[in-house]
Amino acid sequence: MKQYLLGIDIGTSACKIAVFEENGQVVASGNHDYQVYYPKVGWAEQNPDEWWAAVCKAVRETLKKGSIKPEDIAGVGIDGQSWSAIPMDKDGNVLANTPIWMDTRAADICKEVGGRIGEDSIFEVCGNPFKPSYTTPKILWYKKNMPEVYAQTYKILQSNSYIAYRLTGEFTQELSQGYGLHCFDMRKGVWDLDMCKALGVEPGMLPDIVPCHQVVGKVTQKAAAECGLTEGTPVVAGALDAACGTLGAGVIHPGETQEQGGQAGGMSICLDTYKADPRLILSFHAAPGQWILQGGTVGGGGVMRWLEKEFADYERIKGKELGVSSLELFNEIAEKAAPGSDGMVFLPYMSGERSPIWDENAKGVYYGLDFSKTKGHFVRAAMEGVALSLRHNIEVAEAAGATAKELRAMGGSANSLLWTQIKADVTGKKIIVPSSDTATTLGAVMLAGVGVGMYKSFEEAVEKTVVIKREHEPNQDNKKVYDENYQVYLQLYENLKAVMGRKR
Repeated sequence: MKQYLLGIDIGTSACKIAVFEENGQVVASGNHDYQVYYPKVGWAEQNPDEWWAAVCKAVRETLKKGSIKPEDIAGVGIDGQSWSAIPMDKDGNVLANTPIWMDTRAADICKEVGGRIGEDSIFEVCGNPFKPSYTTPKILWYKKNMPEVYAQTYKILQSNSYIAYRLTGEFTQELSQGYGLHCFDMRKGVWDLDMCKALGVEPGMLPDIVPCHQVVGKVTQKAAAECGLTEGTPVVAGALDAACGTLGAGVIHPGETQEQGGQAGGMSICLDTYKADPRLILSFHAAPGQWILQGGTVGGGGVMRWLEKEFADYERIKGKELGVSSLELFNEIAEKAAPGSDGMVFLPYMSGERSPIWDENAKGVYYGLDFSKTKGHFVRAAMEGVALSLRHNIEVAEAAGATAKELRAMGGSANSLLWTQIKADVTGKKIIVPSSDTATTLGAVMLAGVGVGMYKSFEEAVEKTVVIKREHEPNQDNKKVYDENYQVYLQLYENLKAVMGRKR
């Protein structure tokens, strides 16, 4: 009997592969990284063929590491980063690198098209702001700036649907990633042909929409030879990484909220009714009949990775001597700084910012420097700045009528007890931590498990697989300090945004 499920996560910096047992236990995992290219200011793009090459390497290595027979994989689930725009020809060739979620090259197109159609009219259909990070403006950018690519494009794919294509040969579009296109009816989950026409997007480029857990095809002979899976293995459509992470954290009921601690930050509140706010992001959940109202920030775990890369030479050397990671030593020095970092406040806008301010010109800022500040203050203030951006999104969501109860943390940042406690203190919300490192791939394999019949329902999938590791209650004394820093955080951006927007 086939007993395993395989999850593929197409992240920003790497693909992650994990093989799970039915009870959610990881048998083996692996990853392979790939590049983000920054050819011009405001551009951030990746080569989807490099995703596939990394997936093939990581799948083979993971199967070997776990001594797993490929024929014992019952199904494959895929999650992927948001807002890709992969132009594919009829033969399945990638025609250009895809701009990714950090890319803002289409800002001028957003202004022109939004002004012509009316941003309110666009929002009424799709429930999302018309911003350059999304897929639609990138398609229109191809049309204007790469007409030869646009003319050859047969289908536009998202990151997970591209991997599904490489595995099965089928062009698909699942429900949760529809939110990247502003001709997607967020209430009904179908393409709005009138809005396609108004925007100038060719409807034929948009694949048919399918449920996230639907089996869309089977691994082909060619794909099997490349990645090491068995020909005929079922593959489900998969979902947006935030939706899979939300599912993998056990969030399937209204009010339950996932806190994102990966490269990007933010949160996803589960809803059973349509609630949209132009400052936030709305998508369908991977679990049927639900939406997730998201706050998606640029500053998440990526902030700490940047700090570590640029300023942790000593910690890397010391860590090797002690047998610990440089990030653990960062945690230690950050704990020595007082809550609130003695008035030091960080704006985590390291590549512009998404929700709730939607400002591609926003910049990262440290405020409150003086001779008393230490490296520990820098690290702690960075953690606190990411937490303040989380609070900002939660407050906007609650003003829109979406109540965030307790938070369920996931991603690498959730491994830091200090950072998780800071988030609890800043937001005033209890934080529960499931198996954080594997929540996203777990969500992907839950979809596969439901799709192939291993689980009878999503409730059963969560009950069998999601295990709580620890809980963090907010410290009310610390929250009082963070309340003051939060007001400074908000005011800093308001006072600096005009300067940030100046042409250089």
